[in-house]
Amino acid sequence: MDTLSHALWGNGLFGYKRHWKLAIFFGAFPDLISFGILFIVKIFNGSLTYSGPPTLESLKQLQPYPDWLFFMDNLSHSFVTAFLIIGIVYFYKKELVWPMLAWPFHIVLDIPFHTKDFFPIQFLWPFSDIIFDGISWSSAYVVIPNFAGIILLYILRIKKII
Repeated sequence: MDTLSHALWGNGLFGYKRHWKLAIFFGAFPDLISFGILFIVKIFNGSLTYSGPPTLESLKQLQPYPDWLFFMDNLSHSFVTAFLIIGIVYFYKKELVWPMLAWPFHIVLDIPFHTKDFFPIQFLWPFSDIIFDGISWSSAYVVIPNFAGIILLYILRIKKII
């Protein structure tokens, strides 16, 4: 799923009161920690261009980026990592746990909406490399219901139904 949708879902579901910015951040966090860093690296090395989403083949040509990019993607899209860090935070600052739950929700959304051909979600990494071959998040079958769901969520939040 696209990073903006993750941020909006994170805020819509977990962004209550004074920690709404954290919910937005943690909703987008798994993508920011991998592709956000790639974006910054490409700015500094002068190779930033946009011709649509990158293909796996184009990323493999960017040596040495793929090694750390795939590592960071697996690390940040793992329930193991997310709940380990959330568990640690729970013991020190319980009030931050709720907005941090946008992180594992990001993973839940990504599992069915990533194909095995483009960054499949290894949600139990590093203990398992099991993946689910889902429907591409860029498909109209996903994009339209996704944005309709986000709009409905915010309408319900504004009307204070949820």
